[in-house]
Amino acid sequence: MIKPLLYITAVVLLFFAACKSSISSEELYGKWKYIKVENPNANPPDSVSSSDLQAQTPYIQFTKNNDLVIMWGGKVLSHGKFKTDGKNIRYTENLLDGKTREFPFWVMKLTDKEIVFETIGADGSRVTAIR
Repeated sequence: MIKPLLYITAVVLLFFAACKSSISSEELYGKWKYIKVENPNANPPDSVSSSDLQAQTPYIQFTKNNDLVIMWGGKVLSHGKFKTDGKNIRYTENLLDGKTREFPFWVMKLTDKEIVFETIGADGSRVTAIR
């Protein structure tokens, strides 16, 4: 009787340890350097070469006032505001014509040193970045 109870308890504890309900803005703050950029849904799947990443030095930066900036090749590629929503980063991008558009980044992995996130769709990208 005790052995099955220990097994069930261990499984439940592992389940809860593996399930992190949401991410917080505080976990994102800082500069994250891109080390891998993939397009897994492209036909055929595609990725940015490591030499291009070294040359362009892309990164994403999250600030305490909920600003988000994506830099590529020393220039602002995109900027706007963000908020967290479960495992998503809801990004409201400021467009050149004064309009905005909102889309989510789904966070697949987040540690204090690494983030893996992706946008959804046929032209979606998966980014691995480190602090």
